[in-house]
Amino acid sequence: MSFKHNRITELFNIEYPLIQAGMIWASGWKLASAVSNAGGLGIIGAGSMYPEILKEHIQKCKKATSQPFAVNVPMLYPDIEKIMDIIIDEGVKIVFTSAGNPKTWTSHLQSHGIKVVHVVSSVKFAVKSQEAGVDAIVAEGFEAGGHNGRDETTTFTLIPMVREKIDIPLIAAGGIGNGKGMFAAMVLGADAVQVGSRFVATPEASSHQNFKDMVVKAREGDTVLTLKELAPVRLLKNKFFEDVQELYTKSPSKEDLTSLLGRARAKKGMYEGDLEEGELEIGQISGLINEIKPAAEIVKEMISEFEETKIACQQF
Repeated sequence: MSFKHNRITELFNIEYPLIQAGMIWASGWKLASAVSNAGGLGIIGAGSMYPEILKEHIQKCKKATSQPFAVNVPMLYPDIEKIMDIIIDEGVKIVFTSAGNPKTWTSHLQSHGIKVVHVVSSVKFAVKSQEAGVDAIVAEGFEAGGHNGRDETTTFTLIPMVREKIDIPLIAAGGIGNGKGMFAAMVLGADAVQVGSRFVATPEASSHQNFKDMVVKAREGDTVLTLKELAPVRLLKNKFFEDVQELYTKSPSKEDLTSLLGRARAKKGMYEGDLEEGELEIGQISGLINEIKPAAEIVKEMISEFEETKIACQQF
């Protein structure tokens, strides 16, 4: 299958319009390089890395693949200036930004020859991102794992609405984990898809095996969007989640919720494997994830299923 004239494959110089999300505690150099070597775009998730750790991951990724890869940077990161300096110094050519104003870093990064993609969860912020001059946009529906949009707009509602309002390349994210979902998103106007949760269940993901196993066991309804007063986040149900629900029965303040959340709760769950007290961020698509398999196999299967679906739809 050739995607030669696809706007995203041309923008990033990759084979397939398939992007691996830059998930905290999962997206290290092993996963990013595996996806890039398979023809997609791998992303290193800087959100859970100190600057020197990110530098190490970028250098290892450059040794592991000759293909393009990206770094995802949440703009709320406290050491963002150091992070951006490392990205520029190490010659990274693609940056995905999120959780902040795209105007802050876009022109600076582009002045160093870097393509900038901003992640949004609404039409309003998609338009603002285009006005800020980004090269492409990820529009993420609330099915996605991790931190999410407050409007709770689903991916397949969000994508066509965003497509109507912007002209630049559009990447769909949230609830996409197979070739059929990829095809559907692109029919609705996306130029590519970004996949997160499916790549958690891979040997290359840096997240803990306990977390991966729980993702595979998850079924419909096992994830819930919660903590909206702080920053909406989709979590697997566990003891910590039940503690949050119990606190909600007492009409908690933001301070109460912040106290319960504490520090490093996501690291405890996803990276250290504490399935009781940790925060376990994953998307609704986890209900369709039934096994752990190499990232390259996932890419191959998604592209194959995409092609089969396209052929099948031509028969209608």
